[in-house]
Amino acid sequence: MNILMVYPIYPDTFWSFKHALKFVSKKASFPPLGLLTVAAMLPKDWNKKLIDMNANQLMDADILWADYVFISAMSIQSKSVDEVIQRCKKLNTKIVAGGPLFTSSSEYYKNVDHLILNEAEITLPQFLNDLDKGKPKQKYTSENWAEIATTPLPLWEILPMNNYTSMNLQYSRGCPYDCDFCDITVLYGRRPRTKTREQVIAELDALYFTGWRGPVFFVDDNFIGNKAKLKKEILPAMADWMEKRKNPFYLNTEASINLADDEKLMHLMVKAGFEAVFIGIESPNEESLIECNKTQNSNRDLISSVKKIQKAGLEVQGGFIVGFDNDPPSIFEKLTNFVQESGIVTAMVGLLNAPRGTKLQKRLEKEGRMLKDFTGNNTDFSINFIPRMDSKALLDGYKKILNKIYSPKYYYERVMRFIKDFEPKNKKVFHLNPNYILALFKSMFKLGVVGEERIYYWKLFFWSLFRKPQLFSLAILFTIYGFHFRKISNSSL
Repeated sequence: MNILMVYPIYPDTFWSFKHALKFVSKKASFPPLGLLTVAAMLPKDWNKKLIDMNANQLMDADILWADYVFISAMSIQSKSVDEVIQRCKKLNTKIVAGGPLFTSSSEYYKNVDHLILNEAEITLPQFLNDLDKGKPKQKYTSENWAEIATTPLPLWEILPMNNYTSMNLQYSRGCPYDCDFCDITVLYGRRPRTKTREQVIAELDALYFTGWRGPVFFVDDNFIGNKAKLKKEILPAMADWMEKRKNPFYLNTEASINLADDEKLMHLMVKAGFEAVFIGIESPNEESLIECNKTQNSNRDLISSVKKIQKAGLEVQGGFIVGFDNDPPSIFEKLTNFVQESGIVTAMVGLLNAPRGTKLQKRLEKEGRMLKDFTGNNTDFSINFIPRMDSKALLDGYKKILNKIYSPKYYYERVMRFIKDFEPKNKKVFHLNPNYILALFKSMFKLGVVGEERIYYWKLFFWSLFRKPQLFSLAILFTIYGFHFRKISNSSL
């Protein structure tokens, strides 16, 4: 059979890094790991082709070539999904769909030939078995969680890696916490399921032998869900592998704030090659954290925790939310001050929304406050429920936060604060790469000559070059990120 794997378009958001990608001449940040993994589960003698619409155009000829078009997507890609489905229907090519969007909103996709919902390790073999017998069903679901110790290596051979700034890898699924606004536990459960040490090393090897060198993102929603296994097995094995291979990758991931409480874990992560970690901080307002059941963040000094992680040698990237019922009118200034004081350069601030199936959505439904389904984008100045705070005051306050934290003055001040205090523990910090050299020259012209931030740019440029030369490449990367964040926030305002 001819199988076309299609990953729909991801719209421009803070997360897309579209404007930053132009500096490094790349088309997308990350490849579609789910589709690559599904491709590896299909019969070996089937012909597989991947079109990531964020990197390449989907042509009618591609659809006509295929016996089946496999689509995977998140909620934020729903508009592009609808267009792909229409094109497939018009050309009479059958569609097989799965992933978070279809699992959470399957009732909207009755026009899809086959829905492979929940986790593919369980439902895809059922579909393939029925297909072999000539009797495939329209929908396959499961209430069980997959044991990902059997998940195969992604089929990297069908991916043009040069299109991307980073590769990715999954070690675990599920999160031990149960924040009211988060749908991760709905999709993947609360018991962190992990791959084996051998699997992780095999995945690193697979990327290494493709010739990839550079960033690798562990896509786990909470990498430290099972701390004991990480400390005992996974991280020591990864550190040995990285040393043996002469540190070909630099790693980042997502974790919870209680990482700050475990010195050994932080040390082992840094030793294994981790350089940055994204943490959902959400709010500096204690009542808002209690409201959303963010137990791991409440009753602690959040800035002190961030500083601990940074001191250990990990850059903290932070996620923040406004729009909680308990947010006071002062939340906008309070959150802005928190971001500045913490030195979190990459600060993603969004409006609270209620994804399908979450505790928050169920509560708001009972209270009669739900307005519509969540689009998957909490940075587009829309909210899918009636907030306690006046809607105009909430949106105006949110705009003020973005205007301030992404303005050249505040953003560059934050970069300087972070770089002054940051002491990376890994020796290899400057990652020499032709694309990065090109990005440096592009930034010098676009930001240092014609950009509104040119005074701040050159101040940071020379200060980091002479005072913190080992972090010079990171400083330039931050200037490019800042350009992207300003572009996105200005286009939304």
